[in-house]
Amino acid sequence: MTLLRDHDLARAFDHASHTYDRLTALNPGYRSGLLHSAHRLRLPRGGRGLRVLDLGCGTGASTRALLRAAPYARITAADASAGMLERARAKRWPRNVHFLHRSAEELVTTHDDGSYDAVFAAYLFRNVSEPAGVLEAVRALLRPGGRLLVHEYSLSGSPVHRALWNAVCRGVIVPAGTLSGNGELYHHLWRSVLAFDTAPAFARRISSAGFPFVRTVPVRGWQTGIVHVFLARRGGGHAGSEAS
Repeated sequence: MTLLRDHDLARAFDHASHTYDRLTALNPGYRSGLLHSAHRLRLPRGGRGLRVLDLGCGTGASTRALLRAAPYARITAADASAGMLERARAKRWPRNVHFLHRSAEELVTTHDDGSYDAVFAAYLFRNVSEPAGVLEAVRALLRPGGRLLVHEYSLSGSPVHRALWNAVCRGVIVPAGTLSGNGELYHHLWRSVLAFDTAPAFARRISSAGFPFVRTVPVRGWQTGIVHVFLARRGGGHAGSEAS
């Protein structure tokens, strides 16, 4: 099972960026699911006075969800794909939102560390070469007690959910992606879910990376058992005993 990684994956997303929004719009609940997850961060006062990072922002759907959930937060949206960022930047945004062409590791090396109150990462971790390394970078970016929310295709471990994912990919996702001229990327997205951690395994991975309080929630709708939300807090703070 060959997966695209790093620069090859970024180039594939660059190429697919012009049709990506149209294809995700075919997924029932795609945008509403992101909004529901953004609200799960429970940022107080609409995010007033808080810094929030949207890591792997793509064309900005997750950024829009964050903005609706926390309209007063200072939102930094970062992505490794220049093409996806170009699509995101072309949309209308308020002054408290800005975009960066960087990965999580690059954000740390530019000394933008320990300063975020929350990190939102949607559909990111299964597409990185070293999820543990990215989690370490995210931990460095968060202040002690800062909140992490991951919204990700991470199968439950049930053969039923794995079979459903395969059926949806064979019948809808890969054919639609191929028609758009981006079959290689959508084959990757199919296989990346099968190769990625199950939800229990990813929760353990998050906990091992310095987030001792992790809660896993399945999304609603047809993606139940296929997409999960992981809520956590960085250890070392005084934010309470569990992720909110």
